[in-house]
Amino acid sequence: MRRCPACGAAVDDIDGCLGLYHALSVQTLSDRDPTFSHQLAVDAYAAQHAGTAAKPITTAFALIGLYLVCSRGFTGREAQRAHMFLGRRRQEWPRFEPPADVGVVTVADVLAAGEGGRDAALRRWAASVWDAWSAEHDRVAALVRERFDERGGRRGA
Repeated sequence: MRRCPACGAAVDDIDGCLGLYHALSVQTLSDRDPTFSHQLAVDAYAAQHAGTAAKPITTAFALIGLYLVCSRGFTGREAQRAHMFLGRRRQEWPRFEPPADVGVVTVADVLAAGEGGRDAALRRWAASVWDAWSAEHDRVAALVRERFDERGGRRGA
């Protein structure tokens, strides 16, 4: 058993944490949840594994999605639609420096929760990662106001 260098999850396969994320994605994409909980997995994983190799848009969108879900009560589907709105215009995205601690809940914890506990575990994971990025909360909120709210983006659009 080894640990993911980014998030610390215990991993035992050759694909490591990414393999766990892919296994979770199969589950979240096949459950046909109208709230699209898969978006929580996408954003939590990307924010938890952000680093110097990540493109600025990847980390920015992950943090925007987590902010919308955790702070503004959006569903995963609404966060996905916000990403689509934001992606319509070509624009520069700021670089965010990952925190030293990227959250205590990992993709491994979500998988361990099983089908019956998966949605609650996904919410705990998203909240844990969002909390870990607390130093960037104001910056992300300002980015959403400027590029989503003030440009006509709306919840559920």
